Amino acid sequence: MQKTTAAITAIGGYVPEDKLTNADLEKLVDTNDEWIKSRTGIDERRILKGEGKATSDLVVPAVKALCEKRGIDPNEIDCLIVATITPDMFFPSTANVSCDKLGIKNAWGFDILAACSGFLYGLTTGAALIESGRYKKVVVVGADKMSSIVDYTDRTTCILFGDGAGAVLLEPNHEGYGVLDSILKSDGSGGKYLYMKAGGSLMPSSAETVANKEHFIFQDGQPVFKFAVTGMADVSYELIERNNLTADDIAWLVPHQANKRIIDATARRMGLPDEKVLMNIQRYGNTTAATIPLCLWDFQDKMKKGDNIVLAAFGGGFTWGATWVKWFMG
Repeated sequence: MQKTTAAITAIGGYVPEDKLTNADLEKLVDTNDEWIKSRTGIDERRILKGEGKATSDLVVPAVKALCEKRGIDPNEIDCLIVATITPDMFFPSTANVSCDKLGIKNAWGFDILAACSGFLYGLTTGAALIESGRYKKVVVVGADKMSSIVDYTDRTTCILFGDGAGAVLLEPNHEGYGVLDSILKSDGSGGKYLYMKAGGSLMPSSAETVANKEHFIFQDGQPVFKFAVTGMADVSYELIERNNLTADDIAWLVPHQANKRIIDATARRMGLPDEKVLMNIQRYGNTTAATIPLCLWDFQDKMKKGDNIVLAAFGGGFTWGATWVKWFMG
């Protein structure tokens, strides 16, 4: 018998109905549709609106969709991992809150905070739980309500982000399918280029931090872009090289949807043509931890059993990484 691997056996996704288009943003800040498209590739984003709505309200429908797809009851889930930088609150965890909303009584869960790389961190962690033999069904969710920490008077960041959630179910496999390798990296010295200044123990919330708009995303775009292009491209190349794969062996690249130029650079570094790169950034913008699972959800019908798929991400922290998945579904 081959060793136990963690195969993706179902995918669920959710994006809110409300759209924020480039035309809408033109009314809020000094920008225009052509400028946004040429630099980011984004046409519109989805925004979660409504009193009392939080990230868990993105998680819940995504997990429900996944359970329906697989034909399981939520109480069959052993563990729920939620990758997010916009938790409902510091504690209890969003995983905890989501389990309660889903009526899950038999699972434990926790949040992972690794910004845009959060889903890959969660996927690698979930795979290890499956490989240990102690758990049979682990759900990994990437979910963010980015609209809750975006300053819609800051034209450098408000054009980028949207809200959404994507979820995958991991189950044991003994045929060589699933999560086969990951390279994950981090560099805390990059934190000064992309962060939210206030709200933590370093700078607790106060009337002053709110007045100074220190609970919103800050991004120094040029260094982030430079590091992202190099980091995401290099780690993806490193992953395929150490597994003796070539561009011809890769069916699909599923990159973090932050910026089309970063995605293009990663594909070129790997020697992949455009038709092997999956993108939905134009529809959802950057949903942070949700971009990769939402891409898998959108394009799952394109993927065939046995396909070699590379997932790649870069996020604030800095955090980055790449994961090799041999597709099981289909």
